[in-house]
Formats: sequence, structure tokens, C-alpha cells
Amino acid sequence: MRIATVNVNGIRASVRRGFGGWLASRDCDLVALQEVRAPGDQVPPEAFAGYHYAYHPGDRAGRNGVALLSRTPPLAVREGFGSPAFDAEGRYLEADYDLCGWRLTVGSLYLPKGGRADDTPAELARYRRKQRFMRSFRPYLRRARLAAQAQGREFLVLGDVNIAHTRLDLRNWRSNQKNVGFLPEEREWLGSVLGPRTLVDVVRRLYPDTDGPYSWWSWMGNAFTNDVGWRIDYQLATPGLARAAVAGGTDRAESYAARLSDHAPVVVDYADR
Repeated sequence: MRIATVNVNGIRASVRRGFGGWLASRDCDLVALQEVRAPGDQVPPEAFAGYHYAYHPGDRAGRNGVALLSRTPPLAVREGFGSPAFDAEGRYLEADYDLCGWRLTVGSLYLPKGGRADDTPAELARYRRKQRFMRSFRPYLRRARLAAQAQGREFLVLGDVNIAHTRLDLRNWRSNQKNVGFLPEEREWLGSVLGPRTLVDVVRRLYPDTDGPYSWWSWMGNAFTNDVGWRIDYQLATPGLARAAVAGGTDRAESYAARLSDHAPVVVDYADR
């Protein structure tokens, strides 16, 4: 069972860069997308040939939008996580699947970036909003995980969390200790939702002592060429599913010109059940 997550940074642009070819070549059973950034009727239909498609575009034109592509149709689809403040924005989509012998509840998540680390009112407001999202999403994760497990399902959250958890998760950690995305309270929040009996960072489990593998690089300068990246895209799974992971990592493009997005797909192979 092959599962991928990728922030496409605009599906129409990503399709022009070769997303369809990547999707066909990787033969995934399920793919989560973030930052689709298109009204439902403007998503290129050729992008998802052969897949069932669930999409929460949100109400902000040209922003956000999360989707789930699957080889088998979802049994149920839910938009949002019960938050009046955030559910309309197209940041979380959840569905139930029977896939490759697994009974799964899967979420596609796009957590707010949170602005820059400066004290201007606008940037502070963006960061405070990220904090509010995290505070409201943490108890939902627990409820959703317990509900899935009560139904005999594994729970899997896929997506762009916009947080590098440890020093292994970004190249220039020393110079980023006061920057949004690597602030102590953000890292604490991510650590608080992880645990051997709750949710497991699957790629980190596969690579416990490795720098990266990074999943995001700035479009600017030589960040991609020099692999000055961040690992901010995750597959977070309940322990039973995490133990079934046999291989995984990021599909880093061969060159800057070949990139599908400023993010690389994070792909994990799980043993069939």
C-alpha cells in the first residue's frame, strides 16, 4: 500500500510542471494534497485520472484547499474538524477507506504557516492565528484517533504542518531558532501530539538519526540546489499502521527545473494487511 502527501502549491501550476506524470509513475493507492488553490470546477480533470477524488476547496479564492485521491472510493467524507473559525478555509479533509486490507481514517491537513518572526501587527496576528488553530486541532486529533480506533480503523494524518520538529528537520536550525516554523512552542505542540501509543512520525521512524529527508525548499536562491531545506510535511499514523511502514522518504526532484512545487512528495510504502 503506497501512500503519499504533497503540497502542490497550486494544482494548475503543478500540473503544468508534470504532476500528472509523477502521479502515474508512482502508482500510489492514496494521495493527500494541500494548497490545491482552485475552485472545484477549475481543477484540471486530467490530473487525477484513475483516482476517486474528494476535495474541500474552502472559501478563500486562490488559497488553501485540501484533497484526497484514492484507488477505492471513500466510505465517508468529512470537511473540517468542528471549528467555526477554521472549517470554512479548506484546511482539513477527512475520509474513511477500506484499502489494501486496511481499514483507515485519513486526514489531509494544511496547518497555517503563521507569518514571519517579526513584531509587526500583521505578522503577529498571523502567528497568533496559527497558535489558535493548533490549540483547537490538538483535542480534535485525540478524539478522531480514538473514534477511528473504536471502529477498528487506523488513523493517519497527512500533510503540511509548517513546523520542523527537531534539529534534524531543517538544515539551518541554529539561525532559525527564533523563526516561525521552528519556535519552541510550535515544536512542543507537535511533540505533544506524537507518542508511541498515539501518533507516530512515520518517516522519522524509518530514519531516526538522519538529517531530513527534507520536503520543502525556498524557490529563492540556491536553497534547493544546496539542499538547504525543511522537513515540514508528515505522515502521522497510529502505531499499528506505523509499524507496517517498510520504506519511505521524499521524492526530491532531480533538478530545480523539474520541481512540481516548492514541496516534494512524501511517500511511504506500508505492508498490505
